[in-house]
Amino acid sequence: MYKSYSMELAGRTLTVDIDRVAKQANGAALMHYGDTTVLSTATASKEPREGIDFFPLSVEYEEKMYAVGKIPGGFNKREGKASEHAILTSRVIDRPMRPLFPKDYRNDVTLVNMVMSVDPQCNPEIPAMLGSAIATCISDIPFDGPCATTQVGLIDGEFVINPTFAQKDISDLQLTVASTREKVIMIEAGANEIPEDKMIEAIYKAHEVNQEIIQFIDKIVAECGKEKHTYESCAVPEELFEAIKEIVPPSEMEEAVFSDDKQTREENIRKVTEKLAEAFAEKEEWLSVLGEAVYQYQKKTVRKMILKDHKRPDGREITQIRPLAAEVDIIPRVHGSAMFTRGQTQICTVTTLAPLAEAQRLDGLDEFETSKRYMHHYNFPSYSVGETKPSRGPGRREIGHGALAERALVPVLPAEEDFPYAIRTVSETFESNGSTSQASICASTMSLMAAGVPIKKPVAGISCGLVTGDTDDDYIVLTDIQGLEDFFGDMDFKVAGTHEGITAIQMDIKIHGLTRPIVEEAIRRTKEAREYILTEVMEKCIAQPREAVGTYAPKIIQIQIDPQKIGDVVGQRGKTINTIIERTGVKIDITDDGAVSVCGVDQKNMEEAKRMVEIIATDFEEGQIFTGKVVSIKEFGAFVEFAPGKEGMVHISKICKERINRVEDVLTLGDKVKVICLGKDKMGRISFSMKDVPEEA
Repeated sequence: MYKSYSMELAGRTLTVDIDRVAKQANGAALMHYGDTTVLSTATASKEPREGIDFFPLSVEYEEKMYAVGKIPGGFNKREGKASEHAILTSRVIDRPMRPLFPKDYRNDVTLVNMVMSVDPQCNPEIPAMLGSAIATCISDIPFDGPCATTQVGLIDGEFVINPTFAQKDISDLQLTVASTREKVIMIEAGANEIPEDKMIEAIYKAHEVNQEIIQFIDKIVAECGKEKHTYESCAVPEELFEAIKEIVPPSEMEEAVFSDDKQTREENIRKVTEKLAEAFAEKEEWLSVLGEAVYQYQKKTVRKMILKDHKRPDGREITQIRPLAAEVDIIPRVHGSAMFTRGQTQICTVTTLAPLAEAQRLDGLDEFETSKRYMHHYNFPSYSVGETKPSRGPGRREIGHGALAERALVPVLPAEEDFPYAIRTVSETFESNGSTSQASICASTMSLMAAGVPIKKPVAGISCGLVTGDTDDDYIVLTDIQGLEDFFGDMDFKVAGTHEGITAIQMDIKIHGLTRPIVEEAIRRTKEAREYILTEVMEKCIAQPREAVGTYAPKIIQIQIDPQKIGDVVGQRGKTINTIIERTGVKIDITDDGAVSVCGVDQKNMEEAKRMVEIIATDFEEGQIFTGKVVSIKEFGAFVEFAPGKEGMVHISKICKERINRVEDVLTLGDKVKVICLGKDKMGRISFSMKDVPEEA
């Protein structure tokens, strides 16, 4: 018999069924939030994976299209690779849970969340996040939980806990916060320039709700939890550390890591490792873990230098930002380009503009979001860190960094009505030594302005790090962390925003949570750094968006037609509109409400296409003057095409002021002529006259 537990969460009932399904997993929870149903499972391998020096955790968020009553698109008609939304949700589940597993645990662990039904009032991300924590807590897998996750929106100045899909669509804030019993362990946010104080208030509003959920999870674990299994520790032997210190004293290791050049530091560590390998040549059991031992020795050295001596590896002050540089227009012919450099981190972003028809279509579980006009893509090639490996397309990290930058810039983009373009920015990582995602935000802002995108305000991003001691009040917050400080530190706190407020946050940590003073100091530090980057670097490079899009960017003319005339403009099977496109070389998009966008690079051709559309969409009235082409000659007159698929007849008596016997004496096929509309004849055809066209027309 299975057990069922329920609690009220944000006005809706959250129910957890234990031992109902998936009993062969180490832990499983069938989650119900309203009518949303998610199956969360946690499984671990029996033995540790050999030859690795990391904890092999994988998290999956599986979107089943039957959950919203859809059959997947495409030829295969079954779910394929995970969508970007699914990958981003997996990352949000992964980030707070990973630090709570033992650092020396090497057994494979897989957390799977299968979305089986979706209630529009209950976002499936919530039960998936909570389900993963519950399944792991009740399992026999070593885990220092529980943790809980809550989402917060901001509508009309009021906080909304776990907003619905519809509420998210109008919210000024989309915040996700994960907590342990005492501390915040993960923050992810997109915001419409939310002030720092309001953001902190929202974070701790979510933290309060998380404490209620943790009490609920504690009750489930107390009744259903399994005893945690023992495991083979992969920790480095303490006697090896002592032997290393005798050969390479702490002062020598400090000298090896104290450099502002990444390559120099890596070369120093390589020499240290070679020296130790020679010394331990006969101790095979030590050689197998020597790399991890050297890594741990570096980590302890760097942390001690920062925490006790307030010395950073590159010699900077605790609040000092690395040298900054900004350029625009470094790539010719593209629609917009910019490069932003911070120390040994360098990003080039290229902007491309296109008609709205090229916006990305989304096929997911969120029925309120079917497309997006702004796409930010982030690439991280191996050469950017001096390595060599084949490119296999973007991984989860690249997708996550691209989504973070996209989230940071969406609030400042112009409305479609003001700037009817689809926009794509691509951030290419030329060089990396920490916080490339935030550098890509800076580069993208400048690239958009260089492309003539009228963004409301510039956005900058910066990251803070953390090194903690033995107590909660023993810590150092570092402004603008480089790679080494990220690897060996406890936190990567990324914040992007304008002068007025925050547009995005992503916080990753490696410890069991942050106290409120640390969160507040990190947000304050990032604000100071962001203001400096905007004022002293970015705005001095390009102060505001260019007044017009570039020479090679497509131009767009917008007109409004009667929706009843859309069929006339499109024509049978698209014949009319395709003829306009072929003749002028433009692209034409028509929305259901009659908004027409004419897109091209040649202004003359665009105006011609606009003229044709307007002619077709206008009711023909007596006295209108058109320019057309003679397409047919009969004994009684000539037919003139004045727009694609639209013809009128000029009777032989209306061609010249004087009498003529044959139409061919005056007109030949292909002649361009001016005509004036006389109305419609007895057969309903449009009648034209050439001889009655005013001389000034």
